[in-house]
Amino acid sequence: MLSVLGTPPRLLLSQALNFLLILSTAFMIWKTISLISNSPSPIVVVLSGSMEPAFQRGDLLVLWNRDMGSWAGTGGYLGTGTTDVEDGSGGADEKRVGMKGGARIGEVVVYNVDGKQIPIVHRILRRHVLLNDPADPDSKRRLALLTKGDNNPTDDVGLYARGQFYLDREREVIGSVVAYVPFVGYITILLSEHPWLKTVLLGLMGLMVVLQRE
Repeated sequence: MLSVLGTPPRLLLSQALNFLLILSTAFMIWKTISLISNSPSPIVVVLSGSMEPAFQRGDLLVLWNRDMGSWAGTGGYLGTGTTDVEDGSGGADEKRVGMKGGARIGEVVVYNVDGKQIPIVHRILRRHVLLNDPADPDSKRRLALLTKGDNNPTDDVGLYARGQFYLDREREVIGSVVAYVPFVGYITILLSEHPWLKTVLLGLMGLMVVLQRE
């Protein structure tokens, strides 16, 4: 009977199916967490030092993008030394934005920028209530945010798309940081900075499948 390294073909097929089952289970868990948190990327890794000392490179961040509460309520990771300063129109306008639009000064959020593939983790510096139709005071409100890295000298306007001065909370922010685990995600940075490690890792995983015995 044909075999690879002494392993029967039937056992090889079984091991390959088990490996695919592990991958599909991990994918389903990821999609479930994404659905629950209402975020396309519920877990992200800090890739730079722009948020030091609050977050270091390699920290694993947990995001939440559902029912964050009112703008002045609790929710999101504030850390220390922050003040929730109202910078929007306040009052009834804030309530009309709704729960999904919630965000507050000092909250750490993760956002995507058009033309850039890597999400950015920075803190909310200012916020404004904008009308979709300035001529209609009853039109839908949207929340515009200005962000900044704790370790950066200036705000993030230079990181936004050309001609953009604020983030759209609903469209561009993928979640608020609600928890983190230090340095756990550093393996992601190593794989990103050294692509050959991905090949080695995949090779080792494949070798383990081939050599595994019942």
